[in-house]
Amino acid sequence: MMSAKVRSGDDVIVITGQDKGKIGKVIKVITRDNKRKVIVSGVNMCKKHTKPRAGSNGSILSKELAIDVSNIATLDPKYKTPTKVGLKVIDGKKVRFAKVSGEVID
Repeated sequence: MMSAKVRSGDDVIVITGQDKGKIGKVIKVITRDNKRKVIVSGVNMCKKHTKPRAGSNGSILSKELAIDVSNIATLDPKYKTPTKVGLKVIDGKKVRFAKVSGEVID
């Protein structure tokens, strides 16, 4: 089994698209049908209109939509710059590390 390069709770930066340059935290990783997508807080926002129902008023909600994992880069924990993520074994345990600074991510 291969370890994931992006996990929930990681700090990431958007490297392409309408939200390029925004920084957020990964809320959820979606792996379905070999399509890897992530939901990042404050990125790719959309408006959801809800109709009034019995007992509640209508409203406009803002929510995040999924973006492709290829459009984000993990932030280096030391320098706060985009970095690639590598895998190495330390004390018999597989860990992720930032390739820019060599810092262990988790």
